[in-house]
Amino acid sequence: MESILDSISLFGHGLAAALFGALAIWQFQRKVERNDKHIWLIVAIALTSFWALTIAVEGSLSPISRFSETLRNFGWLAFMFILLRAGEGRDEPKAVNVIYAALTFVLVGQTLVDSLLPAFSGSPRLEEVTLYTSLVLRMIFAVGALVLVHNLYSITAPETRWGIRLPMAALAAIWTYDLNLYTITYLTQQIPIELHAMRGPMMAVIAPILVLASIRNTEWTLKLSRSVAFRSLSLVAIGSYLLMMIVIATALQIIGGDYARLAQISFLFGTTIGALLLLPSGRFRAWLKVKLTKNFFQHRYDYRSEWIRFTDTIGRPGADSAPFHERVIKAIADITDSPAGLLLMPDEAGQLVLQSRWNWSMVEVPARACTARTTAFFEDTGHIVEFDTLRAGLDEKCDASAIPDWMKSDPRAWVAVPLVHFDRLAGVMLLARPRVNRTLDWEDLDMLRVVGRQVASYLAESRSQESLSEVQRFDEFNRRMAFIMHDIKNLVSQLSLLAGNAKRHADNPEFQADMIATLQDSARKMNGLLERLSQHNKANPEEPKPVRIADLIQATIEKKRLLHSLESAQIEDLTIFADPARVEQILGHLIQNAIDASAENEPITINARRRDLSVAIEVCDQGTGMSNEFIRSQLFKPFASTKQGGFGIGAYEARELARAMNGRLEVESTEGVGSRFTLILPLAKHLSGETPADERAA
Repeated sequence: MESILDSISLFGHGLAAALFGALAIWQFQRKVERNDKHIWLIVAIALTSFWALTIAVEGSLSPISRFSETLRNFGWLAFMFILLRAGEGRDEPKAVNVIYAALTFVLVGQTLVDSLLPAFSGSPRLEEVTLYTSLVLRMIFAVGALVLVHNLYSITAPETRWGIRLPMAALAAIWTYDLNLYTITYLTQQIPIELHAMRGPMMAVIAPILVLASIRNTEWTLKLSRSVAFRSLSLVAIGSYLLMMIVIATALQIIGGDYARLAQISFLFGTTIGALLLLPSGRFRAWLKVKLTKNFFQHRYDYRSEWIRFTDTIGRPGADSAPFHERVIKAIADITDSPAGLLLMPDEAGQLVLQSRWNWSMVEVPARACTARTTAFFEDTGHIVEFDTLRAGLDEKCDASAIPDWMKSDPRAWVAVPLVHFDRLAGVMLLARPRVNRTLDWEDLDMLRVVGRQVASYLAESRSQESLSEVQRFDEFNRRMAFIMHDIKNLVSQLSLLAGNAKRHADNPEFQADMIATLQDSARKMNGLLERLSQHNKANPEEPKPVRIADLIQATIEKKRLLHSLESAQIEDLTIFADPARVEQILGHLIQNAIDASAENEPITINARRRDLSVAIEVCDQGTGMSNEFIRSQLFKPFASTKQGGFGIGAYEARELARAMNGRLEVESTEGVGSRFTLILPLAKHLSGETPADERAA
């Protein structure tokens, strides 16, 4: 029997040494970016190959085998440490760093203790103490290493866990085997040669797993989760496992017999295979979470972490994030481990309709998703409906007529959560049955009520934002319409004056030509107004450019002289820097206001002169004038006017247009005497190579 075990150990460890050696060479020759993670991975694999080779040559209990095992453990410990430090995201927990330091100290102590064994070979008592100390240190390292593996996997963000799942499972298998081996040795006070012999084949099986892991994750990158924390529950799990090992090993030792070792080996492999099958299962993890929460914790939820996760899911920024309503569903579903959900919201008629769905594409939701009683029932009661209880006829608080048939008939429907905001129903959340079916307790109901109210406020805010945006669009349309109506009024006034003058000068050929030109200009302006009114009009104003002011004023006078008498006392030949269309529009407003305020036989004067580095264009009338109080408080306010039927837009629009060209509008007025509006625009420095007079003088 012993010779068979020796052969198994020799060939098993030899095969493991060959596989890990080949894996190290393959990693070294791969065309990937060299960094600390790859270097330490190669080192750890090479040290594992060296360890397996020393056992195959010297045996598992030789000093060189003990030392090579320490080197192997140090290599993998360093690899995990570098992998964690290189992780993207938040900093690693300090508790994990403390464990790394403690395990490094254990490895150093283990090396020192192993080096003392030859010195105490002549003293049985000291040699026994040293052996047990070394054994305890190896057990401590195995426990700490398993804790680190668990925490490194736990603090990794879910989207990057796939990349380290296989290597972490391989390392967990290595140290789980070591823990069982040394625990059985410690408890039975005998060396289990069968377990030592099977260690080699077990390592040979792990090598292909690391190959597959290297192929899947060539860059060995991980991202730390936002909920980075030290998961001390792994210590409880490992402690419970050790306690179970003590009880079972003691029982097997008491039973004794030829089958004791066989039972130990069977137990070891059975627990290892069971762990590898059950732990990756999402259903098993959900079941375990429910049982642990129910039996070991006072509260089901870690409210701080749940709230952080909830707000992070709701407010996750970025173009790659899910739509808002899907994030709302996921935020509530994550709290109860529900895998899917639906969000129903009121439409314009107040009827609940499907707004969004998350991971639940199979259910057919009618166009009218709820009954006539649904909204009133949820608003009055805020009752959370458990469909299993409702189907069993045990929910006395629920009005069955308020729950539509399609909800009650779908077996996946688990809970309906009303989203009530200030006694108004903002929506209803329908959650799918979780992986591990359970009934809701008081803590679940309290949590769902709180997050339901919070989500309702988010939905109400979102709807308010949509309404505000719609109101703003209407406001922008109304503002544009107000300006256009004012311009239309000016055009109507011009055409009315033109029609009145046509009665007296219709036979004058010169007047007829000017009238046709004025009508054409009015038609052009009306078409421009229609274009401005369109929501599809994307035309931008012209960029400011040098404009000769005398030509612009003269063209304006020519267009307006049929409507009223216009004079120009002084127009200097200056050049402004502005948009000519805007300047013409401003002058049109000012001249029209002057015409409206003046008697028919009172002329309007237009002047243009230089003022420092600007040009001042004056429009003066001898009309009714305005009070200082009106100028100060109402003149430039929209919809304030002293004229009968006036819109109160002209002066406001003229001032805004002037500001858009880095200019300004000044006004002086006296009641019963008249008004003077002065448009100030920046002077252009050059035009066709000419220099202003003050610059030439300098």
